[in-house]
Amino acid sequence: MNVLSFLKPSYEVILLYSDETLKAALDRMTEHRFTSIPVVDRENNYIGTLTEGDILHFVLTNINCLNETEMVKLHVTDIKRHRDYESISVNATMPLLLSKAKNENFVPVLDQNDKFIGIVTRKKLIEYFFEHNFMVL
Repeated sequence: MNVLSFLKPSYEVILLYSDETLKAALDRMTEHRFTSIPVVDRENNYIGTLTEGDILHFVLTNINCLNETEMVKLHVTDIKRHRDYESISVNATMPLLLSKAKNENFVPVLDQNDKFIGIVTRKKLIEYFFEHNFMVL
């Protein structure tokens, strides 16, 4: 079994580009009710993971950014991220994938050229184990 069996390809992933604005980030995360979202650049390099906590901390320390005029001037990369979800290679082993997924909502996956190709969600992994009657006692 390999990572590709569980991959949600990048064209299906709702993400942020690093040059998008704080307003775009808030809008997208609110619309989809996400607590975290992957960030990539326009060349599909994985930049990191933006969380609602990162945005809240940024807003609390930069209170003047709360108006819409300022929010469209600030970019996703202006927001200091507390901690990024660690990516894995498309060739990673299942134990590595599972060890990453146990702590995160999703695991970013990179191809052989270190380009973002999608995510594996913890939900997809759990569904697989239930469908195949893996019992955990």
